Amino acid sequence: MSEEGRALVTDREREIISGDADVSDNYEYKVKSIVRNRIRKRFGDDVEFLEEYFPEAYEMVVDEVCDERPD
Repeated sequence: MSEEGRALVTDREREIISGDADVSDNYEYKVKSIVRNRIRKRFGDDVEFLEEYFPEAYEMVVDEVCDERPD
């Protein structure tokens, strides 16, 4: 793992969600639920915080999230 860590999911969560980890379906569902809740409950608050107190980082988030993705 890099020094910076992860923004939304941990390395372990990535392994589980991608199917690279040998875990039960129930545990995979739990991990996905945790990530969904993290996004629902914390992401918006963090973005609003950055917009007010760290506009440069807010713009970086907007650029990354709102960037058009190729089909």
